[in-house]
Amino acid sequence: MAIQVGDRAPNIKTSAFSLTGLKGQRAVVFFFPKADTPGCTKEACEFRDSVKTFTAKNAAIVGISPDQPAAHVKFATKYGLPYTLVADPDHAIAEAYGVWKEKSMYGRKYMGIERTTFVIDEKGKIAHIFAKVKPVGHAAQVLEALAAK
Repeated sequence: MAIQVGDRAPNIKTSAFSLTGLKGQRAVVFFFPKADTPGCTKEACEFRDSVKTFTAKNAAIVGISPDQPAAHVKFATKYGLPYTLVADPDHAIAEAYGVWKEKSMYGRKYMGIERTTFVIDEKGKIAHIFAKVKPVGHAAQVLEALAAK
């Protein structure tokens, strides 16, 4: 069953990060297909450029992709990303959130991340879901959703 608004957010727990550690804060969890690719870079940098506004709205930003941790370190360093990036190489987190899906490119089917963002409220519940995200302008859309709550 797909996650819906009002559901408790599946916990994200790695050796370096835990979603439950953000208790009392809102979280913007964005899933992206691959670090340092054009669309993912645009999306990540828009969040970077708005990080102070998100912080002022008591919202932490967390990016998740199936990349290895070293790829995230390189990506964050290259673009000055001041928020948490979570490596999900076995796509367990993506599966828990329902964003690991069959995709198709040039007639070839494969499994991958469907670019999706979840806004999680202070109590750990899903407050908003942005599915099939277009990277350009997405951070502004998320900020609008945060302002509406």
